Amino acid sequence: MSGVVVGVDIGGTFTDIFVHDEARAVSKTVKVPSTPDDPSRAFVEGLFQAVDDIEAVTTVLHGTTVATNALLENKGARAGLITTRGFADVLEMRRRDRPTTWGLRGSYQPVIERDRRLEVSERVLADGTIREEVDLQQVRQQTQRLLDMGCESVCLFFINAYANAANEQAASEVIRELWPNDYVSVATEIVPEIREFERVSTAALNACLQPLVSRYFDNLQKTLKKRGFAGELLIVQSNGGVMTVDTARQLPVRTALSGPAAGVIAARAISAAVDMPNIVTCDMGGTSFDVSLVANGQSALAAQTSIGFGRVVRTPMIEISTIGAGGGSIARVDADGLLRVGPESAGSDPGPVCYGLGSSMPTVTDANLVLGRINPDRPIGGVLDRLDVDAATAAILEHVGKPLALDAKHAANAILRVANAHMAGAIRLVSIERGHNPRHFAAMPFGGGGALHTGALIKEVGLQAAIVPRYPGITSAIGCVVADMRHDRVQTVNAMLDGLDTDGLNQAMMSTTRELQQTLDAAQSGIEQVEQYYELDMLYAGQSHTVSVTLPNPVKGAAPAYSIEDIASTFDATYQQAYGRLLSGIPRRVVNYRVVVIGKRRSFDATSLGSRAGSDNAVEGELENAAKAEAIATRQVWVDGAEVPVPIYARELLPVGQQIAGPALIEQLDTTIFIDPGLSGCTDQCGNIVIKPLV
Repeated sequence: MSGVVVGVDIGGTFTDIFVHDEARAVSKTVKVPSTPDDPSRAFVEGLFQAVDDIEAVTTVLHGTTVATNALLENKGARAGLITTRGFADVLEMRRRDRPTTWGLRGSYQPVIERDRRLEVSERVLADGTIREEVDLQQVRQQTQRLLDMGCESVCLFFINAYANAANEQAASEVIRELWPNDYVSVATEIVPEIREFERVSTAALNACLQPLVSRYFDNLQKTLKKRGFAGELLIVQSNGGVMTVDTARQLPVRTALSGPAAGVIAARAISAAVDMPNIVTCDMGGTSFDVSLVANGQSALAAQTSIGFGRVVRTPMIEISTIGAGGGSIARVDADGLLRVGPESAGSDPGPVCYGLGSSMPTVTDANLVLGRINPDRPIGGVLDRLDVDAATAAILEHVGKPLALDAKHAANAILRVANAHMAGAIRLVSIERGHNPRHFAAMPFGGGGALHTGALIKEVGLQAAIVPRYPGITSAIGCVVADMRHDRVQTVNAMLDGLDTDGLNQAMMSTTRELQQTLDAAQSGIEQVEQYYELDMLYAGQSHTVSVTLPNPVKGAAPAYSIEDIASTFDATYQQAYGRLLSGIPRRVVNYRVVVIGKRRSFDATSLGSRAGSDNAVEGELENAAKAEAIATRQVWVDGAEVPVPIYARELLPVGQQIAGPALIEQLDTTIFIDPGLSGCTDQCGNIVIKPLV
C-alpha cells in the first residue's frame, strides 16, 4: 500500500525533512534549525511544515544523533555494572591504547565509575565449561546496591559468557525481577562474541544510552500521536538498515552514527541509478566532514568503531571516517603562528559570525561568504533573512588576517585551503590507504556545505568526477526513506576449520535466521521480500585479525548447508583478493558466524528526484527537457587569487543535459554548488549535476 513517507535527519545545525508521496511521485524538502536542548522540537516543527495532512503519512523514518551526542559529550545515564569476580576493571583497562599515538600521557574516563562496577561469584571457562555456577543471592544483593546508589540502568557482563551464556541468563532473570524498569543490558544479548573488552564496552554504552534514548522516543511518539500521526516510526541503524522503535529502545547503541549512515544509504541508491558504482561520500554539515567508500555498489562495513577515546562499539556499522571540518568549523591562528581549522565548531547556536547570533570566531562558512561563493541574500534553509558579510569579513581579518599579515580575502582563501587539505586527507584515508585508486571513484558531496568544496577535492585527490545529488542538503533524510529493514547477529564459534561441526554450524545459523525473521515479522512495516546473507570471520592460526568471508547464498527458501570444502574455498578466494597470497600449510580458524536478514521495503525510484515536474519545489511551467537555462545573475567571486565576475544559475531551472563550465555558481534552497575553473558540470536524468575536468 503506497502512501506518504517522510525521512527526518537531525544534524548539528539543521534538521532536514524529506517527504515523498509514493502514489504521486512528488517530493518536498524542508530545513529547520536544530534544537540541541530537545531534538524532538525541531523534528515535529519541521515535519508539520513539510506535511499538509499528517493522517496521510504512513511511515516516518528517523536518523537520530541522540545516542552519538550523549557519548561524545559524556552525558549518558547513571548506570551500574555486575560482572564476574575479579573482572570489574576490564572496562577501564581497555586495550591499553593512548589518546594520541605518540603521547606519553592521556586520560580515560569509563562510562561506569569504579564504585558502580560490582562483582559476583561465577566462572565459565573459554570452552564453555561452567566451573562455578552463579551465586544468585549475590546477584540480588549487588542489584539492590546499584539501586540504592541511584543507578537508572544496569549492565550484566560475565567473562566467557559468549561460550556458554547459562550463568549470565540466570543472573539476568534475577536482575529483571528486581529492576524497576526495562533498562537492563545483558552483554551476550547484545554482543555474543569473543573478546571481553569489546563486549563489555558495547553493553555498558548501551546501558548508559537506554534511559536517554527511550525517553526521547517516548516523548516523540506521544507528541506525534497527539498531533494526529497514526503511522509507523522507524529508526535508522548505523549498519544502514532501519528498525522499530521498540528495538531501538532495547539496543540504542545501534543508533550511534545513524545520521551519517543514512547519507551513505542515499548515495549508494543514487549512484546505482546513474550506473556509477564507485563513489566516495562526502557529508559536510555544520560540525563535521564524514567520508565513506562505496565500491562496486557495496558500502564498506566495519565490525566496530570508537566514539570518543576508549569507547568501543562492537556492532556492524557503515564505515565512516569523521573529521572536524564542517561549515561551522572555527578558524584560528595558534600560538605557533599556524592556521588551524576545526575541530571546534560554532554549531547552530551561535553559528558562524555571519549568522549574527553572537559568535565572534570566523568559520569555513564565513570564509566562503567573504569570497563571494555564498549568496548573502539567500541563506540555505531559508531561516535567516540575510548573512552579515561585514561581520564575517571583520572576524576573519581580526583572527586570521592580522596574525598572518593577510588581507581579508587572502585570509579567507587560506581558511578554505586548510579545510580542503583536511578533507582531502580524509578521502585518501578511505581510498588510497585501503588499496583503491581515487581515479576510479567519483565524490558525492552532500550536506549543506559539501558542494562548495567539490572542485577543490577533485583536483587535490585526483578523483574521476563528482556527483552532486538533487538535494545535497537533504541527502541523509532521503537515505532514511531509502533504507530497508535490517538486522545482524554475530555469534562466536572459535573452532578450527579442519574437523568443524558443519551440521551444528548450519543449524545454528538457521536458528539465528528464524529469530531475526521473527523480529522482521513483528515490525509490520510493509516488507515486500526478505533476503538472508551468511558470513564467517576467519583467520589463519596465530593471527589476531580476521577477514570477513561472505558465503554463497543458499537457494531461495533453503536452509544453509555449507561444507568444510565450501568454507575453505571461499576463505581462500577472499584472503587472496585481500592480501595477494595464501599461507599454505597453516590451519584456518572460524572465529564467528554472522547472519544478516534484510526486509526489503517498497523500492524508491531515485530517478524521481530528477523529475522537476513531479516536485512540490518545482517552478510552475518548467519542462524536464526545456531549452538551455541562462544565468540569472553574476557575482564577484574570489577565484585563483583575484575577484572575477561569475555567472549564477538557479538549479531548479536547469534542463537535463545542460553543460556549465567553471567558474560558475549554482544555487538552490539547501546548498550552493561551486564549479571551479577547469571543471564542467552537466545535469543528468536523475537530477544530479555531474562535475568532471574539462578535456
